[in-house]
Amino acid sequence: MSGPDKTSPAHHVPGGGYRNVAVEFRPRSLGEVLRWRWQASRDGKPFPPQAPTPQVAPDLAYLLANRGAAQQPGATWLGHATALVQLGGISLLTDPVFSERCSPLPFAGPKRHQPPGIALAELPHIELVLVSHNHYDHLDAASVQALARQPGGPPQFIVPLGLKAWFARLGIVNCIELDWWQAHTLPAAKGDVTVELVPAQHWSARGLGDRMATLWGGFAVFAPDCHLFYAGDTAYSREFAHMRERYAPRQSPEHGGGFDLALLPIGAYEPRWFMGSQHINVEEALRIHRDLGAKRSLGLHWGTFALADEAVDEPPRELARQRPASGLSEDEFFVTAIGETRRLPAREHLHDG
Repeated sequence: MSGPDKTSPAHHVPGGGYRNVAVEFRPRSLGEVLRWRWQASRDGKPFPPQAPTPQVAPDLAYLLANRGAAQQPGATWLGHATALVQLGGISLLTDPVFSERCSPLPFAGPKRHQPPGIALAELPHIELVLVSHNHYDHLDAASVQALARQPGGPPQFIVPLGLKAWFARLGIVNCIELDWWQAHTLPAAKGDVTVELVPAQHWSARGLGDRMATLWGGFAVFAPDCHLFYAGDTAYSREFAHMRERYAPRQSPEHGGGFDLALLPIGAYEPRWFMGSQHINVEEALRIHRDLGAKRSLGLHWGTFALADEAVDEPPRELARQRPASGLSEDEFFVTAIGETRRLPAREHLHDG
C-alpha cells in the first residue's frame, strides 16, 4: 500500500475532502445536535430579542451612482453574513442570502427576523460574489441564480475548492474556485482587484453524506483604494496572526497599512461546548481584529437568523460590553443597522494593489 501524498497540502484529505489543520476539529454528531437542541428547548432558548434588529432604508441613489474611477470605498450590511462592498470601482457581495429561510426546505428551517437590507432587484450591478462555504445560511441557490441573471451580465463568482461543480449544476459557469492561499485577479476601474482565499476554522456540508467534501475559507481582497478581509464562518485559530505576517509587505505603513475593513462574525456562538470549534464569539472577534491589525471591523452574522442559543440581538450588546477593555473605540469595531452604509477613506498609497 502506498503512503500519503507528501505533495498534498495538509488540509487536503487523501482520497478526497478537506480538514482543518490549525486546531483539531470534528463536525458534531447527530447525538450532539440532539443533545444541544433538547437542552436549548428545556431552557427556553434561543431567548427572544429585546428589540427588533435595527434597519434603515438604504441610500440606493448613492449606491447606484458610486461606481467607476470616482467610487468611494464603503460597505453596506444587508443582513446575516451578506454585505455589499464597493471598492476598486466594483461592487461585490459576500455570501449572498436573500431568501426567507436558510434551509434546504422552503417551508422549514431558520426564518429571517428582518428582510434583506436591499432587495435583489434593487442592487447595483454586482461584478463579484465571494462565497465562503456551502452551509445554507451562506450559500443560497435562489440568490446566486438571481444574481447570475442580473441585467448587464453575471458577476464573477469566487468559491472554495469543490463548489464550482455545484454552481455548474445550476447553470452558472462564471465561477472560479480557489484553494487556500490561491488568488485570482480581476481588472477594475481603479486598477486590478486581487482576491485570495484564506484559511478558516470551519467545515462544510449541504446534506448528511457530504461533510467536509468541499473546502471553506475566508477572503482577503486587495484593491488600490481598499483592502478588505472577510472571515466567512470560523472558530479562532493562530492563522489570523499568520495572515498579518503574510501580508505585512503589502500592508506596511508606506503601502497604506493593514486591512481598511474586516468583516467579522460576532453571532451564533452559544453554547460554547457546541459552537466553540466552529464559530467565534465576541471576545474572539476582538482578538482577530487585533491579530489582523485591521484599521476597523464590522460585526456580521447576527440579527437575522436564529442559529444558536443567544438572542439574535445579543452580540452587539456583548460587543459594547467588551470593546472598552480591548482598547478599541466604537469607530474601530462597530455594528450597523441593516441597510446602513459605512463609507471608508480611500487608502493613501495607491500602488501595488
